[in-house]
Amino acid sequence: MPIRLKPLGKQVLVVTGATSGNGLAIAERAARSGAAVVAVARNAVALEDLRARLAADGARIATCVADVADLPALERAAMVATDTFGGLDSWINNAATGTYGTLEQVPVEDHRRVFDVNYFGTLYGSLVAARHLRARGGGAIVNVGSILGDRAILQQGPYSATKHAVQALTDTLRMELEREGAGVSVTLVKPGAIDTPFPEHARNFMDSPARLPPPLYTPEVVADAVLFACANARRTLYAGGGGLLSSVMSQAAPRLADAIMEALGTTVQQKPDDPGEPERRDNLYEPRADALRGSRKVQARRSSLTLQIQKLPSSVALGLLGVGVGVALAGVARSRRTRQISQASAIAS
Repeated sequence: MPIRLKPLGKQVLVVTGATSGNGLAIAERAARSGAAVVAVARNAVALEDLRARLAADGARIATCVADVADLPALERAAMVATDTFGGLDSWINNAATGTYGTLEQVPVEDHRRVFDVNYFGTLYGSLVAARHLRARGGGAIVNVGSILGDRAILQQGPYSATKHAVQALTDTLRMELEREGAGVSVTLVKPGAIDTPFPEHARNFMDSPARLPPPLYTPEVVADAVLFACANARRTLYAGGGGLLSSVMSQAAPRLADAIMEALGTTVQQKPDDPGEPERRDNLYEPRADALRGSRKVQARRSSLTLQIQKLPSSVALGLLGVGVGVALAGVARSRRTRQISQASAIAS
């Protein structure tokens, strides 16, 4: 069965992690576009605030309090979509949690919790969505991964591991649904660093407040990518050129990327002079205060040229991205040659 996706304004969307960061941006933008939204999150108070605010503007919105690590809770979210709006057209697995600290610092039970939310939550949502979309004759599943699915980063080992797993899960799900001709599009969106409350929400074992390394983008960039994928079948979308560049560099020069990470990876993820709002800290097991953006003073880009290029027809996008990647690789090669020359000069002297 060919994939035929409805225009966004005629869709019913289920969005997990809908009260904070990327999920909040997705829910708000979808509602403004005319889509019906089922917002899913643990934070009942924030969900009701979101429902009341969007409904006052005429949006079609329903809510479901759920922890994505609980399969029956996500099945209940699908029933909310069916009972309220007659079904669902796109399911967005966005909810995630994380920790900061070394693999030894993070207790094993916290490793498991990150996997329960990020991997199993995505698995459960995908299974529930696939069953409902098959019955409706197709639709879209959009999983929010990360550039950390392409390479790991110091201090975020469990989170990085889950995003590698989510990438494999998404690829497997896509192949299975394609093989059976289900008419379901499966997209993996890979954000770079996004200015959300994530560093404040994450459980932190470092000796300094956590932050995300620049360049940062606003959550609206991720919402742009996700909602485009709901209406246009795409395999992968990178949300932010900084993330794509990091991924390319890691694949082209993995040892150099490791060396840079080892030297700077911890420092660029700490912000000792700006701890953020205390009421947001540590939502690993229980919800904390939610918001669209982080509370720190940071610069965040409001658009991504890299994303806009990916939204073009595939042949054009590949050509333009190929040029950009070529330029980036040439820069990496020059950097390696310069380092080698410097090392040789030091030895000769």
